[in-house]
Amino acid sequence: MVQKVLEAQQPAPTAADAYESILPSVVHVRGLPDAPDADVASGRETQSGTGVVIVDTGVILTNLHVVHGSKAIKVVFHDGLESDAVVTGVQPEQDLAVLQAKTIPDDLMAATLRSTQGLRPGEPVIAVGFPFGIGPSVSTGVISGLGREYQNADGKRILTNLIQFDAAVNPGNSGGPLITPEGEVIGIVTGLLNPTEHRVFIGIGFAVPIESAAGAVGLSPF
Repeated sequence: MVQKVLEAQQPAPTAADAYESILPSVVHVRGLPDAPDADVASGRETQSGTGVVIVDTGVILTNLHVVHGSKAIKVVFHDGLESDAVVTGVQPEQDLAVLQAKTIPDDLMAATLRSTQGLRPGEPVIAVGFPFGIGPSVSTGVISGLGREYQNADGKRILTNLIQFDAAVNPGNSGGPLITPEGEVIGIVTGLLNPTEHRVFIGIGFAVPIESAAGAVGLSPF
């Protein structure tokens, strides 16, 4: 009885708690252009997105569209360390890419993953990433639906079985983690629906369930 009372008195985790928990595992992903070496050396970027460390040896999940066509890939870790990275696997049907960082921090932390089984619309979620390259930034919302379909921006692929959510995300959030208030990753942010010509968030984002995302690495997350 005493234990139940104590448990009931424990404060619920907040978005701030979740953000602090996931932050060491979030990376800024930058794709450098498929151009002559002089252009690469200039540091001019063509793509900017987010990634999340899922193995502490430097294995990172991100979106395929973040790195597709890049001649070089850079990742910046939470402590500011910048590293080259290479693509070690792709899952085009889920818009996922697996990166391996060549240099990693000594204390690199992998994110904690949580099964999406049992998730319900209305449950709180948090998105962390680099919208428009600004960040790491955090936004909050709820799960709006499950098992959704989404046609990607170029109209060439329909992604299925997605988590729909309404936490604010924008270009640059792609590849970042969608997490629970406990800081556990349930999905990888992959797209936003917007019927206008302006690439801004209007309340409908999509994430690949973490089970599918982990499958891109050939790992069982649980």
